[in-house]
Amino acid sequence: MENLKVLIPTDFSVQAEYAYLMVKKLEEKAPIEIHFMHVLDVPDTVTIDANGTIRTCGEIDINYVISQKEIADRKLNNLKVLYGQHIQTHLVLGKITDNIINYSETNKFDLIVMGTKGAWGLKEKLSGSETQIIARKSKIPLLSLMCDRSDLVIKNILLVHDYKNPTDDNLTLLKKLIKAFGAKVHQLQIVSGQTAVEKGNLSTRMDKYALENGITDYENHILNDLDVENGVIHFNQMHAIDIVCIGTHGKGGLFHVSATEKLINHLFKPIISFHLKNQ
Repeated sequence: MENLKVLIPTDFSVQAEYAYLMVKKLEEKAPIEIHFMHVLDVPDTVTIDANGTIRTCGEIDINYVISQKEIADRKLNNLKVLYGQHIQTHLVLGKITDNIINYSETNKFDLIVMGTKGAWGLKEKLSGSETQIIARKSKIPLLSLMCDRSDLVIKNILLVHDYKNPTDDNLTLLKKLIKAFGAKVHQLQIVSGQTAVEKGNLSTRMDKYALENGITDYENHILNDLDVENGVIHFNQMHAIDIVCIGTHGKGGLFHVSATEKLINHLFKPIISFHLKNQ
């Protein structure tokens, strides 16, 4: 695999540890430039200059912010002790999700890796997890996971897509994973009530999509199910899939249910989400 520039947002929880262990698994196949980033969640009225001087408009105690920054700096420095001086660490102030997205795009990262606790019920409906929100808004691919996957061997990648209406998507990261791990791709289309003729036409389109994207070791799967989320969950129950790759139009939220975001919150498998081009 070619070099990857990877950002790991951290709140110093065990979920961030899971993210790092996943990156270490990828690092077995290629050099990776690892960056840890912690966002000190403070109002926009709190700023920090290039010299590290903090200023506020008086709405928040500056001494409190300084003390929280000092704690965060110590924890970031400790990451270098734990993982090695080769990792890079960054501290920024402001809204967590906005800063992660802006920082990753401005600095041209190849991948964001985040551990997530998931979200269910009312929390999911009102706000969702931070990982889910980043998947919705970020133009940088996101690799999310809920638990320790340090023993993961990537042999089978599930590519969930709408092959009936394919777009010219950027599959650069997926192609790097395929090449590095020698993985097989399982192209999955979730359908409802398709006839044999329609499924035959769809399979032809899936073959064309693989050819156009240089995917040679693959299988096509057409599954009848209630919706995309249920289809992916049921497919994973029937097949030995190691990692899921699925696109999103970035339209999740209170009034639009995103299958990708629901899977990030509910599926106990590593998931790579990437933005689809709007048709």
